[in-house]
Amino acid sequence: MEQRQSDDPVKSPVIQEIIMSNRIGAISVELAKRLNIAPEKALQLFYESQTCADLHDKSTGLYLYGDLYVADEFMREKDWRL
Repeated sequence: MEQRQSDDPVKSPVIQEIIMSNRIGAISVELAKRLNIAPEKALQLFYESQTCADLHDKSTGLYLYGDLYVADEFMREKDWRL
């Protein structure tokens, strides 16, 4: 069984990066809606945030949470109303 887990293509760094990019896009779209700004601006704000850094840092565990929760964390970080 352990052999099969190590061969899991989802654990590939390339696949993991694709998944993370997709998540960041979804989070940015949600932020754009909440803040009534262009998705590109939301993406820029998110990439510059501590929340984004925490999402990439596996030790924080933030990557385990859903996209809406991560968007909430960003809003709290920036002290914007939810």
